[in-house]
Amino acid sequence: MPGRGAVLTSAAEPLSRWTTLRLGGPPRAFAEVSSRAELYDRVASADEEGTPVLVLGAGSNLVVADDGFDGLAVHVGSRGQAVSADACSGAQLTVEAGEDWDELVARTVDEQWVGVEALSGIPGTVGAVPIQNVGAYGQEVSDTIASVDVFDRVQRRSRTMFATDCRFGYRTSLFKQEPGRYVVGSVTFSLRLGDLGEAIRYGELAAVLGVPVGARVPSADVRRAVLELRASKGMVLDADDRDTWSAGSFFTNPFVTPGEVPAGAPAYPQPDGRVKTSAAWLIEQAGYGKGYGNDRVRISTKHSLALTNRGGAATSDLLALAAEIRDGVRRRFAITLQPEPVCVGCAL
Repeated sequence: MPGRGAVLTSAAEPLSRWTTLRLGGPPRAFAEVSSRAELYDRVASADEEGTPVLVLGAGSNLVVADDGFDGLAVHVGSRGQAVSADACSGAQLTVEAGEDWDELVARTVDEQWVGVEALSGIPGTVGAVPIQNVGAYGQEVSDTIASVDVFDRVQRRSRTMFATDCRFGYRTSLFKQEPGRYVVGSVTFSLRLGDLGEAIRYGELAAVLGVPVGARVPSADVRRAVLELRASKGMVLDADDRDTWSAGSFFTNPFVTPGEVPAGAPAYPQPDGRVKTSAAWLIEQAGYGKGYGNDRVRISTKHSLALTNRGGAATSDLLALAAEIRDGVRRRFAITLQPEPVCVGCAL
């Protein structure tokens, strides 16, 4: 592995090496940075040169075209955590973008800092979580984010974006809504102190824990249960398990009007009057069950929202399967599923 900050030839670093799907062609150039300042400087220099930039974390929510990326791919390797905690204000953590997300969650559980325990096992780096507003089992990371330090490529300066500025929504944020403008350098979290996690909001998790929805149990128990659930669905990375060669959930759960919910579909009323329904249910009822596909790409045998590379696949194979599923659901239910991963050089 080359040294930090070194620019590599594109042939040496196909992006398939840097994504959990193990798909994607080479960039024109590649660099790895080890600090927030270096990250911002590298991006600013590329912008001055007119070179497109792709910022890479763990590549867990990324689909890269077979042709690769005609620009500079920058892998974020920054590390560091600054913590302050007291009984009144809780714990404030400022965490550099390159830190591993699940390692951070494990630390919060060990330290009895409450608020992200249900987000255990999600692959990726800290810098990626506010972009997607990652969520699982009734928690969203935006519930704990106080601010995000970014480099604004339009204003050409670093900025602190407070949570109210970030336009957080279901699997979205300002950073996703204005793609490419902001480079996340660090995230500051505000967490409660205590050994009991947040109230359990998700029925499946409550069932595994043997408690009613709304109960509170030790954060360590929540983490163990979530990891167990995610592993059973192929959502914990394992190099030997092709069901984990994915970008996680490929489609988001759709929000529709009450009259658009198919008969028998799960329905979760929202404050704005819409209803959230289940993308997994729609996919399965449209005829695309677990394991659907071929010897190159298929739906995971463990989870109908994950599209997996079985080995020897190309990005075009994956996108063809995604399009088939999307079109089939639309024909059956008149609902268009939206992809969750970021597509680079490709579109669905």
